[in-house]
Amino acid sequence: MRAVRLDPIDRKILSELQADGRMTNVELAKRVGISAPPCLRRVRTLEEQGFIRGYHADVDPRELGFEVQVFAMVGLQSQAEADLRAFEDRCRAWPLVRECHMLNGEVDFILKCVAPDLSTFQTFLTDQLLTATNVGSVKTSLVIRGAKDEPGVPFEVLEDRLSRSA
Repeated sequence: MRAVRLDPIDRKILSELQADGRMTNVELAKRVGISAPPCLRRVRTLEEQGFIRGYHADVDPRELGFEVQVFAMVGLQSQAEADLRAFEDRCRAWPLVRECHMLNGEVDFILKCVAPDLSTFQTFLTDQLLTATNVGSVKTSLVIRGAKDEPGVPFEVLEDRLSRSA
């Protein structure tokens, strides 16, 4: 497990920043129990090592007029590596596709899409997704409401796992 390289302070820094990436270094240092200068060095090291990939605002799509969220399950005609990569590249170019995950099972990919309205999504579906090279099938599910949307990882599970292995 890669996280074993992290000491408890590093894991606490990650947990705190995952919950609130806007807090100041002084506040973060206070919460993890160290002074500000070593806290900042640790954060920079965690960024350089790739544990922290970036800092993002959690915007509300509905407040910005994106009323429709859809999951699209995509089956490809060919699962050759070059074809999988080509589809992933195409997904990166579609603005309405916010997430793209390759799956094991009945479908090859699941896409999380957002659109301002159903008509915009339908146009994307019929003019772009369904006509894309190598796409064999698409099944869509419209999100009625979300019950949970937690970013990152559950640090309490990591800490419990590490305490049992120590």
